[in-house]
Amino acid sequence: MTEAKDQQRIAKIMARSGVCSRRDAERLIGEGRVKVNGKLLTTPATLVTFDDLIEVDGKPITKPKNTRIWMYYKPPGYVTTHKDPEQRPTVFEDLSRHNLGRVISIGRLDLSSEGLLLLTNDGEFARYAELPSTGWSRCYRVRVYGTIDARALMGLQKGITIDDINYGPIQVEIPDQKSMTLNTWLLVTLHEGKNREIRRVMEYFGLRVNRLIRMSYGPFQLGNLQPHAIKEVYL
Repeated sequence: MTEAKDQQRIAKIMARSGVCSRRDAERLIGEGRVKVNGKLLTTPATLVTFDDLIEVDGKPITKPKNTRIWMYYKPPGYVTTHKDPEQRPTVFEDLSRHNLGRVISIGRLDLSSEGLLLLTNDGEFARYAELPSTGWSRCYRVRVYGTIDARALMGLQKGITIDDINYGPIQVEIPDQKSMTLNTWLLVTLHEGKNREIRRVMEYFGLRVNRLIRMSYGPFQLGNLQPHAIKEVYL
C-alpha cells in the first residue's frame, strides 16, 4: 500500500469505482466476497488505495473513470430500480439501449412521478448530491385535486410533522391563484426529498396529487428534455 495520506476506507473506494454503494460494499465485505491484495477482507474499516488489488467475487475492480453525469426524463410508469420483483418496467431497462455501463440514480422518483432523474457512474458523487447538507433543492410541478387552503400551504415553509415523520421546510407557490379549480398546478421546492414526501404532505391537506414532474435538481434543469430522452451534462 502507499502512504496513509492517500488511503481511504474501502467502501468509499468501491463506491467511487462504481462497483456499488457504500452500504452494499459493507454487505459484500460481511459476506466474505472482497479481497485486498489476495487477502480476504473482514472489516469495512480497512484503508486502501486505488493502487491496491481489490477483488469482488474474484474479479478485480477497475480504477475509477472520470465522473460522468446524465439528465434523464423518467416517464411515469417506470420504477427507479435495477430489478423489480413485480416485473414492472424499470428506468435502467429503458436506459439499456444507450450502453452507459453501470450507472446509479441520484435519488429516486416513484412509479407515478416523472421528470428529471440524474444518473452518474460515480457513487461518491451520488452520495454528495443526495445529502441534505449539500443544499441542493429539488423543484417540482405538482397538479393536485381538491380545495386548496393557500395559507396552510404557505405555512409549510416552517416544516411539518405527519405520523411522527418530520419534514423540513417546503416552499409552495400557486402560479395562478385567480384560476384555481379542483385541479390546480403548484410549484413545490424541497431540500430533503423523503420517500413520497410531496404526496403525503398534500394528502394531509386533503389534496390528491395526480401529476408530479421534477423540473430541477440542484443546478440541473429539465429544460426541454422529453420523456425517455437522456443528455450528458457537465459540472
